[in-house]
Formats: sequence, C-alpha cells, structure tokens
Amino acid sequence: MIYFDNAATGGFKPRAVSDTAYTVIRYLSANPGRSGHRLSITGASTVYDCRRALAQTFNGVTEKTIFTKNCTEALNLAILGTAKKGGKVITTVFEHNSVLRPLYHLQRQGIISLSVVAPNQNGQLLEQIQKAYTKDVYAVVVTATSNVTGQNLPLREIGNFCKDNDLLFIVDGAQGGGHITLDMQKLNINALALAGHKGLMGIMGTGVLMLDQKTDVSPLIFGGTGTESKLTFQPDCYPEKLESGTLNLPAIAALNEGIRAVSENYPSFSKHLINYTKTLIEGLNKIDRIKVFSSPNPCGIVSFEVSDIPSNEFADILNKDYDIAVRGGLHCAPLMHAYLGTQENGLVRASLAVQNTQNEIGYFINSVSRIVNG
Repeated sequence: MIYFDNAATGGFKPRAVSDTAYTVIRYLSANPGRSGHRLSITGASTVYDCRRALAQTFNGVTEKTIFTKNCTEALNLAILGTAKKGGKVITTVFEHNSVLRPLYHLQRQGIISLSVVAPNQNGQLLEQIQKAYTKDVYAVVVTATSNVTGQNLPLREIGNFCKDNDLLFIVDGAQGGGHITLDMQKLNINALALAGHKGLMGIMGTGVLMLDQKTDVSPLIFGGTGTESKLTFQPDCYPEKLESGTLNLPAIAALNEGIRAVSENYPSFSKHLINYTKTLIEGLNKIDRIKVFSSPNPCGIVSFEVSDIPSNEFADILNKDYDIAVRGGLHCAPLMHAYLGTQENGLVRASLAVQNTQNEIGYFINSVSRIVNG
C-alpha cells in the first residue's frame, strides 16, 4: 500500500526506532525509577536521555519535559492545569479538537470565557488576536501547523505579543514537531505539546508536554511516582509532579532514536517535503473538479476536495481500488472546516513523508485523475 496518511501517524520508522522498542520489550522489562536494581536504573537512565534530547531539540528544560501517552493528554494537561477562574483564553479556528474540547469544557463549566479568532481579509492572524485581547486574558493557545492544510501559524509574532502582555503561550506542536523549528525560548513558548509518533518518528504511545522554567501546571492525575513515597499528596517537583504511574519505556526509548534521526537530517527532510507537496499540488491543480486548499509546506500535508464526491467516499475509493491510504472527513478540526467552507463533505488529506517517492506521487495523481474522470 502507498501510505499517504503520515499526519495521522508516521508510517515509516527508522530501523533504530523499531529495533530499540523491541530490545527494551525483550530485555529491559523493569519499571524505570521504581527500584534500585540495575535494570530499573538503566530504564530510568533511558527515560532521562530522551528528556534531555527533547530539551536540546526544542530549547526547553530537561526536568520540565513531561511524558504523556499522546499529544492530546499533553494539551489537556497544559490547558486544564493552568486554567484561571474568571479568566479569558484566546484561540483560533485552526485548532484541533484536542485544543478546542478542553477549552469549551472550561467555558461550559463557567471557569473561563473563550474568544476564537480567524485571520482577517488580508490573512493576518496576529491582528485579530490583538483585537480580542482584554485585561482578563491570561493565555493564548494556538497550533504550530494546521493539520488540515499544513499552514504554519506566525508563532514568533504571537509569542512576542504574549511576552509583551505577560500571557501564557501554549502551542500544539503535534503536526509541526519534527518538521519546523520550534525553539521554545526564541518563540517565547511557555508550554509546548508534542506527538511522538508523527514528525518525530517515534512509535504510538508517547506524547510530550514541555514547560519553560517559570510555568507551573497543576496535575490532573495523582499516584505513584517512585519518589517521596511517604507523602499522601503529589510531589511538587518536576517531572514527578505531572508523571504518575508507569511510563511507556519502549516508546520513550524509541522516541529518543526518532529524535536523533530527525535532528541529524532536519534540513534535508524539510526540503524534500516542500518539493513533494509542490509536485503534488501542481499535479492536482491540473485535474478538473479538484480544489486544493494547501500550499507547499515542510509538513507534507496536501488537502483537496472533489466536487460532488464526499471526501470519505473518495478516500474509500483510493483505498479499495488503488491501494492508497489517505484520510477523508473533518480531521478533528471542525472550526477550520467551517472557516474553509468544507464542513459538509470535508477534505481528502494526503500527508507525505520523506520516505515516500516521486513515483508514488505520480501514481497518486494519476489515480485521482482516473477517479474524477470516471
């Protein structure tokens, strides 16, 4: 099968990633940090190595690099764990439900008020955020990259605005992580959520929440941490404050290898995906009844609609008749589809990886053309 669904989860893993996950499962089954024997200590060291690699890659703080089971949990931890009663949050139409649902939950509970902004007629987003700002705003939550179109948001400008107004800046890096530069200090990011299984080339089962030195988050889960066991309340030190229970050691060890592969090849990966998306967009634009909603981007995302054919139906045809994996529907981003006017039939999303080939892209374009032309 031709796998063009990498925005959902990366379909191609470096050999070191899969080999490391297997090795840990087979030979390092001890619980990291829970005992004093050699295997447990080795597991704890493995977890620390990945924390440090993430902190170096994203210019964060090692001890405030928190492992979760996915990016959704990391975002919930950041949003719910910093909520201020009576305060206001600004977010955007670009957001995934992992951002929208916890924010709307807080609003329905009467804890916060919420302002959702869209770009103005000139495509400017920062100006709309500035207009939505009032004295009761305490946080701005945005995605780094739209999972629908692959568009990158102006993080530097938004981050500067947040710093100037002493606002918490929370960034959803699920799609951008591993594809674009996300330097927490240069972008003034206070909390960065990441998915280990997408652009970072790890396996499923890892999410990350990275906090800067000054940001404090209240835990959502309480339990054993392997430290301060005499206490009946949660330890107040990081990372234990936000990490209760057994960590996913095989996935964390694999993520460490994925980060190494990405960091060593980042410029090349970015260039490849920009070229791939450009080729795909140019090919699709030549087909009647196709409307493309993406521009060339380093995240590998190209979304389009076919007139008179619902996106889920089109994706099913590609799967059954052409052995191509894509995603149709609303991509868990309902406000983005409302903004684009595609909420009825959704969009077909082809999301590429550097391991895909120009031949696969050509086959995909030909397959789309054959379907459209009957």
